[in-house]
Amino acid sequence: MVENNNNNNKRVIIVGIPGVGKTSIVSLVAEKLSHKELKATVAVFGTVMLEEAGKIGVRNRDELRKLSLAKQRQLQETAAKRIAKIKDGIVIIDTHLFIKTIDGYYPGLPLHVLDIIKPTHFVMVVAEAEEIAERRKADKSRDRDIVSTQDIHYELDILRVMVASCSMLTGSPFVVIRNNDNKIENAALNIVKVLCDR
Repeated sequence: MVENNNNNNKRVIIVGIPGVGKTSIVSLVAEKLSHKELKATVAVFGTVMLEEAGKIGVRNRDELRKLSLAKQRQLQETAAKRIAKIKDGIVIIDTHLFIKTIDGYYPGLPLHVLDIIKPTHFVMVVAEAEEIAERRKADKSRDRDIVSTQDIHYELDILRVMVASCSMLTGSPFVVIRNNDNKIENAALNIVKVLCDR
């Protein structure tokens, strides 16, 4: 079982499926924490992993997803070790809890990664499936797969199970934050409240 940090440092893992607005919320949370004079560092797990993969010639996330599971596992561990070295009072880890691969859904935070990072909090960002579908269609900056609202409901179900599992394995609490109707300000404030009230 993973043990939490014994000091006052907070390592919050914020997750959500593509199109839920997670990355925008993470940026706003970091900004609001800085206004409270709280030092927070944002680590985007996939970016750190891609930087490590670049050392072996991987050029983008599509190539990263096509690596063998053994190689992905090794890169996950390396990225987790880099993130674990960040000593700021609040470390926000922006990540996905699962990755769709040709072999099926692969956990973004398997136990060996949780053992290294030792998270203190989990935040799951959700929205209505129909709204997520519209956001994905409207996002021209990403090459997102077009999926049905039924598929999005399924992804949200998988996310809930994985967050609950991570919480159980680490003994860390999790909260569900809704980002409906682009109420990103409310979503960010709710996360800040969770981090500052503990």
